[in-house]
Amino acid sequence: MMLQKFRIRKNQKGFTLIELLIVVAIIGILAAIAIPQFASYRKNAFNAAAQSDLKTIKTELEGYYTDHYNYPDAT
Repeated sequence: MMLQKFRIRKNQKGFTLIELLIVVAIIGILAAIAIPQFASYRKNAFNAAAQSDLKTIKTELEGYYTDHYNYPDAT
């Protein structure tokens, strides 16, 4: 009922400026909450991928050691 006061005619369709501003404000608040969380998830995923790569390298080095009884040279 309150929003009908802002409309010029009762049969007019569409949104008022105030309704649109409220929606934009809500979207802005949700984005302000979600963006830092997304960055945190991205950082954690990157760290998990790096740890997985290190475990793979370790497994490969141990396999090499088992076959050759020494580790490969870095040069």
